[in-house]
Amino acid sequence: MLYAFSCSFKVLSIVQSFHTVLSDRPVRVSANFDMGSKYALTVLFLAMFAIGIKASDPELTTDFSAPAGVDGNYFKSTLLTNVPVASPKFATVTALNQNNFPALLGLGVSSAVLQFSPGSINPVHYHPRGSELFYVLQGCLDVGFVDTANKLFTATVCAGESFVFPRAMTHFQINRGNVLAKGLVAFSSSNPGTSRLPNVLFKSGITDEILMKSFGAGKLTIDQLRSGVVN
Repeated sequence: MLYAFSCSFKVLSIVQSFHTVLSDRPVRVSANFDMGSKYALTVLFLAMFAIGIKASDPELTTDFSAPAGVDGNYFKSTLLTNVPVASPKFATVTALNQNNFPALLGLGVSSAVLQFSPGSINPVHYHPRGSELFYVLQGCLDVGFVDTANKLFTATVCAGESFVFPRAMTHFQINRGNVLAKGLVAFSSSNPGTSRLPNVLFKSGITDEILMKSFGAGKLTIDQLRSGVVN
């Protein structure tokens, strides 16, 4: 607790410093700064600290050290080679992250290969822990994401072009062409996670009442959405 209070006053000192720079009158902390105020400031500091940890991979604070007993093959993966296309309707997504490639653990990066049959889509989804840099290897794709102001950003990206999806923004990719399209992804997290909205909303057990009220739709519509085939 004493350490937490110490951190709180360090934050307060920083605030004072900024105020001093912006004006000629430094802020003074009253001697009557009560315990309740200290506690509130401590909670705020710790909450901001916790949010920062949860939101992204932790920063490396020491030099990298390879696990004992490994050789160069530990850092090599063939998981993204010769992957067959699995679906005519949905993108075939082959991920490479710390869960199937332990060498990535703690490095803050991961990857994936996406393959799109003509007419197939990578349904609306988001990655809670990583931004996504999408590079098109073959063909063309229509892509887009929605920001927190509900503004939609779309583009058509073709072979040799890239598009970035900011962390936790809902996005999609669709192949409206007549040939197979492929893309390579780089994530800013070794475990970015994926939350697909069709599954989250209609395959997770959320009740009809909640969905009907949320979307202003009747039960028949919700039943149709529940029965749909999703990736």
